[in-house]
Amino acid sequence: MNCWDSINVTKQLGFYRSLILSSLFGLLSFIFLYLPFTLIHKDIIVKDHGLIPVILGVAILPLLHKALRILPLKVTNKHLRIKWTLEKKFIPNFHVGNHSKTSKPTLFFALLTPTIVITIPCIVSSYFVPSYYPYFLLVGAINLSLSYIDFLYIRHLWKAPKKCLISNEEQGYDILIPR
Repeated sequence: MNCWDSINVTKQLGFYRSLILSSLFGLLSFIFLYLPFTLIHKDIIVKDHGLIPVILGVAILPLLHKALRILPLKVTNKHLRIKWTLEKKFIPNFHVGNHSKTSKPTLFFALLTPTIVITIPCIVSSYFVPSYYPYFLLVGAINLSLSYIDFLYIRHLWKAPKKCLISNEEQGYDILIPR
């Protein structure tokens, strides 16, 4: 196998620039989602249960996002190594083992799964459960912010050849093509 391209969005953009762009994408998505729903739900009183449920929901969201991204890879690749760690002694986190190879459609689906499973139901729920619509939109916008880097990887993978394998490396992906 020959390496067709190496993709490392954090290295190309820089950590702080990718963090700023991701935050800006999340903020703009919240604004563009919140405005129409405010017009739809004009006379609705928003229920408030305090700040603690919101903080817990937002704290769990990155772990759920990462788990949903890994789930399709684990289903299709039985030999995928997942390493669990505790950061700061109480925050669970996990990483996919290096040098695991997957196909292009599987990686596309894995990168889009958090958006499909979290963001779209949040937007639909904000329409059908109007008393909690700002909270659903907030969770959806934060998930879109987390998905920003995934969208950049999808943009790079779109240009890759159809019959390629993608290898998970330390900070990015290597696109491998047969000789």
